[in-house]
Amino acid sequence: MTAPRAAGPTPGAVREPILEVRNLRKSYADKVVLADIDLTVSPGDVICLIGSSGSGKSTLLRCLNLLEDIDDGVVVFQGEEVSDPRCDRRAVRGRMGMVFQAYNLFPHLSVLDNITLAPRKVHRVGRVEAEGRAHELLERFGLADKAASHPDRLSGGQQQRVALVRALATRPALLLLDEITAALDPELVGDVLAIVRDLAEEGTTMVLATHEMTFAREVATSVCFLDAGRVLESGPPAQIFSAPREERTRQFLRRVLPPG
Repeated sequence: MTAPRAAGPTPGAVREPILEVRNLRKSYADKVVLADIDLTVSPGDVICLIGSSGSGKSTLLRCLNLLEDIDDGVVVFQGEEVSDPRCDRRAVRGRMGMVFQAYNLFPHLSVLDNITLAPRKVHRVGRVEAEGRAHELLERFGLADKAASHPDRLSGGQQQRVALVRALATRPALLLLDEITAALDPELVGDVLAIVRDLAEEGTTMVLATHEMTFAREVATSVCFLDAGRVLESGPPAQIFSAPREERTRQFLRRVLPPG
């Protein structure tokens, strides 16, 4: 088994947060889906969001990436209050990478064009540089021979790896991952999680929603348990999984963790 990831900063180091969320609230009509969310993400953090389906994990990620408007609260990303309606949302998203459950690759574009589209069109990176970066990432993730393929010629696991490469191609300051193994066959889950584990070990800053409890326990620097739109409990993986404070957390973990 992989050793648990060490949590916390190096002694004496000062880490300014990449992301700060204070009192975030989100509703759809009369239904409150997120209530009073507080979250701080520092460089190198891997924050795992866990909880039952419908607890608000995906909505929170979409709020962080400004794909959803929030009703109240403050979101500060790299020192900028991005919850301010006047902020340039496209520019903010250009500094984040997000990977969804459903891949969201453009079917009419090759793998290479899917990966280089944002660097070239949003970040104004030249074609040669963008394609060079894409080929490096494809080689690293075992997809070097798929650059000219279209998404419908790839397996689900390959498509999800391409989606990860696309997110990484812009060198994001923060990577958001929304249940990226949920749509995969069980035998493909490990391949994708291995990539995320490698990224974590390299210090990539991530916030991810996941149902993979063993993975969260091994890789996270902090785990947040969401229930009914609230962060009911958060802390280091050892505390959340071995000695949760809240009865609701204990109930959830009894259902999702293997016996023993």
